[in-house]
Amino acid sequence: MRTLYHLWLSPFSRKVRVVLAEKNLDFDMEVEETWERRHEFLALNPTGEVPVLIEPDNTVLADSIGICEYLEEKYPEPNLIGKNLYDRAEVRRLVAWFDLKFNKEVTDKLLNEKVMKRFLGLGEPDSREIRAAQSNIHTHLDYITFLTDRRFWLAGDELTLADITAAAHISAIDYLGDVPWSNYKSAKNWYARIKSRPSFKSILSDRIPGLPVPKNYTNLDF
Repeated sequence: MRTLYHLWLSPFSRKVRVVLAEKNLDFDMEVEETWERRHEFLALNPTGEVPVLIEPDNTVLADSIGICEYLEEKYPEPNLIGKNLYDRAEVRRLVAWFDLKFNKEVTDKLLNEKVMKRFLGLGEPDSREIRAAQSNIHTHLDYITFLTDRRFWLAGDELTLADITAAAHISAIDYLGDVPWSNYKSAKNWYARIKSRPSFKSILSDRIPGLPVPKNYTNLDF
């Protein structure tokens, strides 16, 4: 059986989970507490980061981009990367936007301050970092609005890895209640379409012990 090592709120793990589900690939999940630095896990991925995917033939894949590109080439249907050179370039540009820029400016700050510090006993959250992330997210929601006012999905007319990547990050922040949806109708409608997909069902069912989910987190009509 295919096995995915993950963490519940890791957007990179969530991205791979949705891609696997979109491609109808069966897999088991193992929670990996990366801060423990297990020798067995470091042997799989020396960076000590999730996600790590072990294929049925025992091929070991690490890094969400590498995993998703591998899955796209090995299991090309449904196509999630674009059907021509421009489409693929645009999808990869937007994947990088969310995995690099959004993660640095929003996801990493909020997850570190609101979740990781709490669970690892690393002291009180830094309110300056939280405020910065809550301010930065408006720029990204403005950009999603710009794109979805012109396209049905972020990169064009069809769902792609760009949408999955963006939704993976936003879903993690939405679990913390930090997405100001009321000001962003187009972005909200786009995310509602993502939430309604069967591939997103397991993401919305995640529950982190000691961290209650906001009431509208699983609501498709939020």
